[in-house]
Amino acid sequence: MKAHIGSVHSHRRHAGGQRKEATTWRNTVGCLVTLTLALLSVPLASEAQRPRAIPRIAYLSLIPGPCTASCEGFVQGLRELGYVEGKNIIIEYRWSAGNVDRLRENAAELVRLGVDIMVTGGPLGTRAAQDMTRTIPIVMARDIDPVGDGFVASLGRPGGNITGVTVLSRELSGKRLELLKDTAPGMVRVAVFWNPTEVSGARQLRDTEDAARVLGLQIQALEVREPDDLEGVFAAARTGRAEGLTVLAGPGIGQDHRARLVELAAQSRLPTIYRARVFAEAGGLMSYAASDRDMSRRAAYYVDRILKGAKPADLPVEQPMKFELVLNLKTAKALGLTFPPHLLILADEVLK
Repeated sequence: MKAHIGSVHSHRRHAGGQRKEATTWRNTVGCLVTLTLALLSVPLASEAQRPRAIPRIAYLSLIPGPCTASCEGFVQGLRELGYVEGKNIIIEYRWSAGNVDRLRENAAELVRLGVDIMVTGGPLGTRAAQDMTRTIPIVMARDIDPVGDGFVASLGRPGGNITGVTVLSRELSGKRLELLKDTAPGMVRVAVFWNPTEVSGARQLRDTEDAARVLGLQIQALEVREPDDLEGVFAAARTGRAEGLTVLAGPGIGQDHRARLVELAAQSRLPTIYRARVFAEAGGLMSYAASDRDMSRRAAYYVDRILKGAKPADLPVEQPMKFELVLNLKTAKALGLTFPPHLLILADEVLK
């Protein structure tokens, strides 16, 4: 019996030792797991404390720099949304001085830089950006015919990496001719400056020719591929006995070239209607268009939405709701013209 009792005590001691070893093992494993989790959490905490990268936005334009009214409108729109250049957003400006090859080189460079969004100042810029990337979001600041140019599937559902605003310049061709004829009632022959290298240039010209037939006007189409062509096309307009001029979207014209265009129109005594108010402000007779500044300002809204997670494919392309008619009284007087009363009433601004 004693031996039996002794064996029981021995068994209990053995079992107690096993329980003690198991407890020790569990404690050891628990410590290792806790230590491992702690070590894993260190880089995660460090990562969470890293400052968020400042978004880098590209502004790609065919025209020469520096920032013009369109570009300034875009920067203003960003400020209104809380973005301060150099503080919580970086803008990479690329100007191309009217050179399409340089425009494409600039677009390729911006893609290599890995910018977050590309903002384009016109159809040629959008085409260059589209050719370089189908993944980086592209925001059009003032495109003419994004559906016809193949940039978006439709205005309501763009469907790709491009969205933004359209200035509807094609639809304005007839209205511009009508305004010009109202100002110069005896006009029959109208010169049209157009750029065949412009993405929608041929379609703009056809729209203008269609509108001219309805108004009983004869069109003289003259190609302007670059600013150096200006003297030659004005000479051709005079030879063709043009009595008026409408300027479609053409080459990248900076401030100096814009002044030269207006000056040559005055020397040729051609009543001219332009595609943007900056020409009327520079001394041109009249302009009718959506506000470039307002369009570019609205482009900032798209940048903000995309930075907050929206996809370009789901952001409808916006169309302008308002168009500006700007008249220059001083230029009209120099040309021996008088704006009819109804145009003076309709004008958004009359420059004296």
